[in-house]
Order: sequence, then C-alpha cells, then structure tokens
Amino acid sequence: MAVLLLLLLVLFLVVASALGLTADSRDSADWKPTDEGRRWRSRTC
Repeated sequence: MAVLLLLLLVLFLVVASALGLTADSRDSADWKPTDEGRRWRSRTC
C-alpha cells in the first residue's frame, strides 16, 4: 500500500511538471533576484 501511494505521488508530480504547474525554487535560499530563472549580474565585467 505504501509503495502504491509513493507511485501515485511521483505520478502526480510528473503530471504537474508536464503541465507547468511546478516552480523551480533552487535559488530561493539566498533571495538574489532572477530574470526567468537567470541570475542578474551586478558587475559589468
């Protein structure tokens, strides 16, 4: 039963991702601004 619930959760996440309902939060820990997932460059080098 636990394996079935795990598979349903994974399936739900795959479907949500395919529909674009998920968000990438990998850069939320340091609160640096992004532009569509790309970091802003503060230096002009």
